[in-house]
Amino acid sequence: MDSSIYRQIGTCITMKALILVGGFGTRLRPLTLSIPKPLVEFANKPMILHQALKAIGVTEVVLAINYQPEVMLNFLKEFEAKLGITISCSQETEPLGTAGPLALARDKLIDGSGEPFFVLNSDVISEYPFKEMIEFHKAHGGEVSIVVTKVDEPSKYGVVVMEETTGKVDKFVEKLKLFVGNKINAGIYLLNPSVLDRIELRPTSIEKEIFPKIAAEKKLYAIVLPGFWMDIGQPKDYIAGLRLYLDSLRKKSSTKLATGHHIVGNVLVHESAKIGEGCLIGPDVVVGPGCVVEAGVRLSCCTMMRGVRIKKHACISSSIIGWHSTVGQWARVENMTILGEDVHGFQVDLKGTRNGQIFKWYPVIRKPVYGWGGMGDGVRHIFREGNHYADHLANLAHEGTDGLLRLPNPPGSLLPSLHADALRHGKLRF
Repeated sequence: MDSSIYRQIGTCITMKALILVGGFGTRLRPLTLSIPKPLVEFANKPMILHQALKAIGVTEVVLAINYQPEVMLNFLKEFEAKLGITISCSQETEPLGTAGPLALARDKLIDGSGEPFFVLNSDVISEYPFKEMIEFHKAHGGEVSIVVTKVDEPSKYGVVVMEETTGKVDKFVEKLKLFVGNKINAGIYLLNPSVLDRIELRPTSIEKEIFPKIAAEKKLYAIVLPGFWMDIGQPKDYIAGLRLYLDSLRKKSSTKLATGHHIVGNVLVHESAKIGEGCLIGPDVVVGPGCVVEAGVRLSCCTMMRGVRIKKHACISSSIIGWHSTVGQWARVENMTILGEDVHGFQVDLKGTRNGQIFKWYPVIRKPVYGWGGMGDGVRHIFREGNHYADHLANLAHEGTDGLLRLPNPPGSLLPSLHADALRHGKLRF
């Protein structure tokens, strides 16, 4: 490849990047009912800001999005100045898959310089090998470079078959029946502008429709990711990703992690958070800015977002606690529970069972709607047995198309009774 396609500024390369933001983030609800998914914090930083593109010379980022572009831009405006990166949105009027957004953003990505550009998936968290990708792409002279990562169960994914010595991709294998390899597409790409000529402005999959054709022409190469990788677009993977990220952080910059007799394993605590006496925190815990963790609390494999208060002797594991929420004294929150923004529970066990199987559910308190996500049993469970309002509450609720069990406009005659009863039994505050 002619190295003149790279414009050098000092030792940096000036480039562009497109981030596939996608749709409504339903798998991370109720968090994504408050803000778009890429702005949800992961390890005390919005997901989208973990992709540290400035360091390798990216000066313009295009967000491929199909809803709430104004929210994204308003939030990211302050980061434009801090990072020195121009951020713009390319809004879809209909879902365009993973390739269609590139065609839509064509004019933003091409400037006549012939430079390659990055394409990233906003759900992915990893040790991004951007510098290595640039060097690899320049060396092999192909049209596309992708990152692949090794997984233990490749049958769940489409597998990339490649030459080990050169990185040249032979083919992509979907719905693996016989073992042909354990390397999967990691959703991190570096593309020449010529790839855009292959993509029509319609719903298209870059992985299934575009890349296989380029691989057949022997113009697609893959580099193996040496570090961790995780798609954190759903709760269980978000929690698993925290463990991988914190472990990586310990190896690279252990001084950022908390220490002390009350800390077990890898724990990240924001400097403005307050931890009470007699707590046991960790492993794999993130405590966000302005959080208050009172005395005797036990935290493991969980994250507390900005402004959360955990009251005395509560126990939280394998859960995500949303912004400005409160978990009550002696409460237990576990089994992949997600609390949305401004949820306040008092001495309530946030879990449930159906036919012997544990399921998750979470309160969602967002004016003017009160509701609970998950199975309908959760409505009765939160008030415990013996509460004569619980059945009435469950009968009023209905499950919407978004998967949340909702109470549209709770009747005024019922709400005061529920409010008083919840406070009297110490279960939930409306």
